[in-house]
Amino acid sequence: MARDIVGSPKIHQIMDPANRRLTYAFVIAALCALFYALGAWQNSTPPSSLNPTSNLGTTAAAGCDCSSSSSTSSSSSSLPALDFEAHHQMNARDAPGSAAAAVDKFPACPFNFSEYTPCQDRTRGRRFDRTMLVYRERHCPGKDEAIRCLVPAPPNYKTPFRWPKSRDYAWYDNIPHKELSIEKAVQNWIQVEGDQFRFPGGGTMFPRGADAYIDDINALISLTDGSIRTAIDTGCGVASWGAYLLKRDIVTMSFAPRDTHEAQVQFALERGVPAMIGVMATQRLPYPARAFDMAHCSRCLIPWYAYDGLYLIEVDRVLRPGGYWILSGPPIHWKKYYRGWERTQEDLKQEQDSIEEVTKRLCWRKVIEKEDLSIWQKPINHVECSRVQRSYQTPQICENDNFDFAWYRKMSACITPLPEVSKQDEVAGGELKKWPERAFAMPPRISSGLVPSLSPKHFEEDNATWKERIEYYKRAIPPLSRGRYRNIMDMNAYLGGFAASMIDYPVWVMNVVPASSNPDTLGVIYERGFVGTYQDWCEAFSTYPRTYDLIHANGIFSTYQDRCDITYILLEMDRILRPEGTIIIRDMVEVLTKVQAITDGMRWENQILDHESGPYNPEKILLAIKTYWTAEPSTE
Repeated sequence: MARDIVGSPKIHQIMDPANRRLTYAFVIAALCALFYALGAWQNSTPPSSLNPTSNLGTTAAAGCDCSSSSSTSSSSSSLPALDFEAHHQMNARDAPGSAAAAVDKFPACPFNFSEYTPCQDRTRGRRFDRTMLVYRERHCPGKDEAIRCLVPAPPNYKTPFRWPKSRDYAWYDNIPHKELSIEKAVQNWIQVEGDQFRFPGGGTMFPRGADAYIDDINALISLTDGSIRTAIDTGCGVASWGAYLLKRDIVTMSFAPRDTHEAQVQFALERGVPAMIGVMATQRLPYPARAFDMAHCSRCLIPWYAYDGLYLIEVDRVLRPGGYWILSGPPIHWKKYYRGWERTQEDLKQEQDSIEEVTKRLCWRKVIEKEDLSIWQKPINHVECSRVQRSYQTPQICENDNFDFAWYRKMSACITPLPEVSKQDEVAGGELKKWPERAFAMPPRISSGLVPSLSPKHFEEDNATWKERIEYYKRAIPPLSRGRYRNIMDMNAYLGGFAASMIDYPVWVMNVVPASSNPDTLGVIYERGFVGTYQDWCEAFSTYPRTYDLIHANGIFSTYQDRCDITYILLEMDRILRPEGTIIIRDMVEVLTKVQAITDGMRWENQILDHESGPYNPEKILLAIKTYWTAEPSTE
């Protein structure tokens, strides 16, 4: 039988369809491989080599709304490269009618809003009861009172001094209040020197300065071995105690009410020191249980023994097992000071005896009282305390409650129970590592399974994620690692990975956990040695305007877009951001296009960048800079 010759018409006729299929398959596979290689190469390109004005204009994310992408592309591609540097350390404001002032879709608020604090507005506060300082607690405006304007900076506002100079100096034009320099002149809180304020580090109970006062504490309990990392200062003044603890690697949450001493918290934040507006009244402090290693009161005027020791019970809630409470000022050392305090010896002795009695009922141990200082220590567990409590009528150990939850929750008149232990010398909830190992060590709340749905694997993966993200941010925002920013807010901090990745830079981070977050992770953040607070972003934050240099918002707008008008969240971010401050918003592309449409009317310069993994990730990053503009000088 004759063989068919290869290449003959007969063979082509028989095999053409199969060949075609094979050829098509081969070509498709080759094209897929080629595009995959191109995509991989593009993903590996560092952001520094990308055109800074390109983002969604290059490639629409897979599955995104292409119409949104194209509209964002056109707006982004017309923007110049963002300039993250500050330009107003010394001189006058931009001229009216400049390019920065031309975009005015959201009008400027009147100048009397320059220090507007929506939820601590003194006029609104007068509507509430003065008993137990209820009128000084958070009382936020309703929808009918919300403002839709941009809070102005004072005329001639200047970029604050960089850390560490900012600890000791601030521009008078930024906080034009001399009241404290007059009212507290003898106590050396603050002095006016030409166009600047100087903070000598003095305080009511530390005439030799905060540094010497802290040395006195260090002689009684160690502040330098890394075992004490987080502190809370109640009634902080201008936060000199917290400012000088920072060089000992102790980060302090300082708070004071908005009261007759103008702008205490604003001065603290202008110095680059963590602080919030807050008061001990009827509601829990907005921090989780077992948060702080140390609590402090230096003549903070809080009636610790009143209301059956309610305020000391709240301090006990937020102190970690083995944490310290430090008290100076009335009634400590009353035999020396009673004449200056204009109180009788009997009155002061009774106050101290009452405080001592409350601390015993809390099972605290008095460590020492020496001259102006008295120090107590909370027990490391409640094994012995449970037996002691049987001999007291109040306060008893609480039974059922979420003791971390502290957003508009009334203070409890009972002792927050500590996690159970198996041995008398075991630290309830788990022993913490010393700083700085603590920042990346496995938090006990995760290792012990106290936070539902979070495992050690989640923690390790989050750390790796943030290491990659910070490297990307540093390339996209070169000044991030060069001291340009000091006060940073993370609006949705999760496990504190952003803050942990920034510990080598001269910054501190206010880690915010939305009050509705599930799981609640703020306790984990404190166990890592960072500070933060709960917050509902449908309301204003408890701070003055212009108190943060950089705001990071990860998934905030996806979370809140169905809960409240995101316009007000953006206006709040503008209120608390300093002129020429920076905003980083991470979210899905369709959400960012909505955000960008609003920010176009807010005197922000902005652009959208690809995700650090490349253009095919539907999550994008909006970078924005608040332009420099100020209120017009008053003609009155």
